[in-house]
Amino acid sequence: MRIIPLLACIIASASSLPFKIKQPVNEDNEQAVEKQHVRTATKEVKEDLQEDFTSSSSIVASYFSSEDDSISMSLKESIHQMANTGDMHEFLLSTRRSLHRNPELMYELPHTSETIATILDELNIPYTAGWAKNTHQEVYPGPGGYGIVAHIGKNILEEDQPCIILRADMDALPILEATKNIDSFKSKTNHQMHACGHDGHVTMLLGAAALMKSVESEIEGTIRLVFQPAEEGGAGMKRMVEEGLVELKPQAKLGFGMHVWPTLPSGVIATRPGALMAAAEMFTVEIHGKGGHAAMPQLTIDPIVAVSSLVSNLQSIVSRTISPLESSVISVTSINAGDAFNVIPASAMLKGTIRALSTEMLMSLRDKFDHMVTSTAMLHGCNATIQFSPDYYVPTINDKDLFEWSSKVGALVSKEGKTRDIEPTMGGEDFGFLADVLPSTFFFLGQGSGGDEKYHIPRTDYGLHHPSFALDEDVLPIGVELHANLALRSLKKLAIEERMKTEL
Repeated sequence: MRIIPLLACIIASASSLPFKIKQPVNEDNEQAVEKQHVRTATKEVKEDLQEDFTSSSSIVASYFSSEDDSISMSLKESIHQMANTGDMHEFLLSTRRSLHRNPELMYELPHTSETIATILDELNIPYTAGWAKNTHQEVYPGPGGYGIVAHIGKNILEEDQPCIILRADMDALPILEATKNIDSFKSKTNHQMHACGHDGHVTMLLGAAALMKSVESEIEGTIRLVFQPAEEGGAGMKRMVEEGLVELKPQAKLGFGMHVWPTLPSGVIATRPGALMAAAEMFTVEIHGKGGHAAMPQLTIDPIVAVSSLVSNLQSIVSRTISPLESSVISVTSINAGDAFNVIPASAMLKGTIRALSTEMLMSLRDKFDHMVTSTAMLHGCNATIQFSPDYYVPTINDKDLFEWSSKVGALVSKEGKTRDIEPTMGGEDFGFLADVLPSTFFFLGQGSGGDEKYHIPRTDYGLHHPSFALDEDVLPIGVELHANLALRSLKKLAIEERMKTEL
């Protein structure tokens, strides 16, 4: 087996990797039972897919060798059938619920990473671990290194073949779960929950991995599966790009990702060309004054008055210095000052975020923000210190040429028979770091019409990051189908384009 030069990683099982997961998983009995259940479900879906190997592999082989549109539709139907078997359903549910029950944050993901590795081992899918090391431990806890990169294809190490990336994010959020009617798999960790659907994202990519592995012998090219930590503010994708993800051989030519979206009906797929999600910056501002007795404010320099003025002044940046036709946001989300009713504190702190649909606008807003903070503090006789995040997020921009093609693939899977156009959102997404260096398309997978409180099934239209967020598990196989269709069809697209270049 050839050694990949970058990182000197050998594509092998996790137990033989040079970049092993550093921290062992201290499993309790419940986690051990869960892991066994997931392993059993993986074996069963693997066996189920192998039983249908002859017909499904024949369709995949025909698809790669034929230009017949009827073969394209046969591929769609074959993928749909494989993604909706009883054993696949059980695999998706058991995997997602195990991940949901054991949420982990940002760069500290031992159980999540181990679960992914266990399933990949069971499926005989080679991978490397140790990705996404935390380079800002002064800000984010944990050493990182829990990312995984796996490969599917009959000649995965050959350099002169098409290669694409499918990505799923892994981390949860520091939120106390309030979702009702999920007692059997509710978060076991206080103040941590999968409130953004990343447990579903990982599960869908693993389901697609099982499906595609079953027909691997007919896949012309390499499918690179990226399981990425620290999406929720830690810029995990930036770390993986810095570590050489895009330079791995064979070099990926296209990238794809998706996110469940509660404001869309379940099963609807949406995206748009150009900017889809915002560039994002986070800030912490400390205003330093002079503390003293609350009964003698004339002897103090009150930082609370300065902060109160600053919050109002910051709103004028967007409303009075930015064109109404531009999209931008400055939000203060936290204010902390003082501990007693009769003491004016010496300092006050506020936190928040800046958002825009381009990096240029984000930088402009950040400069205006800096000036407003400094001048407001000075006006009140205070000093100010500003701290921005180690890595601002770039906007997630869909490649316009790739969008035209990939939106047609989304239409094959969407319950509407089309890919819905959607307005850009001011939410941030670190998939943008991949899209910044690789032509990519990011999709939204609607999940907002699931659930039925009458039958004690949690409603699924709560917003992302809401403590009552619930995933519509009925969309899990749809995500599997989207991943598989994008992977197989984009490999053929790349092969055709390369052949045309050669002929010219």
